[in-house]
Amino acid sequence: MATEGASTSPIPIDDLTKITTEACEEALKTSNGYDHDNVGTWNSQIINTVLKALISATAPSEASKPPPFRFTVNSTIVQQGVIDESAAADGALSNAGKRGMHSASGAFWDVNRDGMWTFKYTGAEERGLDVVVCVTWFAVV
Repeated sequence: MATEGASTSPIPIDDLTKITTEACEEALKTSNGYDHDNVGTWNSQIINTVLKALISATAPSEASKPPPFRFTVNSTIVQQGVIDESAAADGALSNAGKRGMHSASGAFWDVNRDGMWTFKYTGAEERGLDVVVCVTWFAVV
């Protein structure tokens, strides 16, 4: 699941998807499921990796020019309901129960230059997790 805001992204959506997917993969590479002691670290790593990539990708070629965008990145990690494979239908984790989750965002901005993009990292499902990352950009005028 990925959605675009009303404006054009400061980098191509395919690149934004790749950056976010790689950030999630790297943060969760050693996880086997939801771990309350580590979830804050995972979220921070995802956020910082995405922010660094966005800043680098949109930096002006001339050091004297200000950055053209400001960014916010939000990462939400939710534990799925049943994580014991033996309790899932047919013993498959993909058939395990999931907790409901709904997230929404809104903003007042210039629809021609500012926007947001939301991404669900499907690679977390095999770990009994749902990961949703939202990127918002604001053009600097």
